[in-house]
Amino acid sequence: MLENGGRKDQDSFEDGLGAAMKQTGAEFSVAGRPLLDGGLARGRRRTVLRRSAAVTGSVAALAVIGLGGSFVTGGIGSSQNAGEVGGTSPALSPVARTLAALLPEGQLSEEPAGGGDTEDRKRPRPEGLATVVYDDGHGKAALAVTLGRQNPGQVNEDELSCPDRNLNTFEACTATKLKDGSRLVLFKGWEYPDRREETKWWYADLLTPEGYRISVSEWNAPAQKGAPVSRSTPPLSLDRMKELVRAEEWRPIIASLPEPEKQAPEQPAPQGMSGAVIVDRLTAQLPDGLTVKASGKQETEYAYLVVDDGLGKSFVQINVQPNMSDVEGDLFGAGTEVLPDGTKVVTHEGPGEKGGDGVKTREVDTIRPDGLRVVISAFNAAKQNEAATREEPALTLAQLRKIATSKVWRK
Repeated sequence: MLENGGRKDQDSFEDGLGAAMKQTGAEFSVAGRPLLDGGLARGRRRTVLRRSAAVTGSVAALAVIGLGGSFVTGGIGSSQNAGEVGGTSPALSPVARTLAALLPEGQLSEEPAGGGDTEDRKRPRPEGLATVVYDDGHGKAALAVTLGRQNPGQVNEDELSCPDRNLNTFEACTATKLKDGSRLVLFKGWEYPDRREETKWWYADLLTPEGYRISVSEWNAPAQKGAPVSRSTPPLSLDRMKELVRAEEWRPIIASLPEPEKQAPEQPAPQGMSGAVIVDRLTAQLPDGLTVKASGKQETEYAYLVVDDGLGKSFVQINVQPNMSDVEGDLFGAGTEVLPDGTKVVTHEGPGEKGGDGVKTREVDTIRPDGLRVVISAFNAAKQNEAATREEPALTLAQLRKIATSKVWRK
């Protein structure tokens, strides 16, 4: 088993697609001055810290299926069909019928796409998606399934991996390669990583050698967001979730979906500095007396260090982003210092915006005349979203300023 980096700290965005959208994209917060959450900025942000559950292959549609009526389910691996109780609901999709047959004894009830108004119910039912409310007698729970096909050789190494513990709070995660060559991620965490609500989110994500992708998510509430917790944990153990995603019953459904493109269209080379280079250059710029305890990065533009000067660990993160002139007017207004070379500098000290008790942050935000933006922040905590581990951040504003304005960030 391995535990590695690359994935979501941010909450999933909602556009009426509920749990299915959770499976297709990682949401990020745009709050705060430096737009540093996860190292992403405005509409041009790269979602490199991907959710392990994101399905990037060929899925028939991105909408949530609504189930009509209530259905008695069978057990994992059973071949029985779900039986319709009410007799008035529309026919179930293959995904919903298969899910009902594979779940332990219980009931599935309707969860309309996007919230249940008239327009929501008119949405077409996609072939590869299903979301339901499941009740095994111990409290209702939301479940979601996403099926897809993709080219397994073109999957980013971060896509089927565990989150970075220095950027995320979660209970457990494993990423393994099975005997048949499949890649499997099993995750236990919370819908909100800062745990402002106790809604738990567990998932299993499987990619087979032939490119079949099966992702199943579950929550301990009847909806992923906006519903009170209805049970202490989601209904299925991770072992049961592993069985569920590996069930042979999914394969005929996935085989009927469109094949992925033989070759993905060429992607333009990233403009930003690589995360590995940023780690090296940031480390080289640290003041004397600091020891690096941990580090992490995105593919481009973002990296972090956990440093210690003997007084406790301190989290330091940096964004190095080219072509950011479009944010200059918004973020570098009154009170901005302009250096002789035209670089604009803004500094800030105050409480951490997303941290735990007693967290303080210092940050320096800079932009060069050519649009190169370097933003560096230091916290008096070992992680962004945990309580303070020391009195002050390990770096002063003057030290952060020196790093941010250094010539090393030019290629």
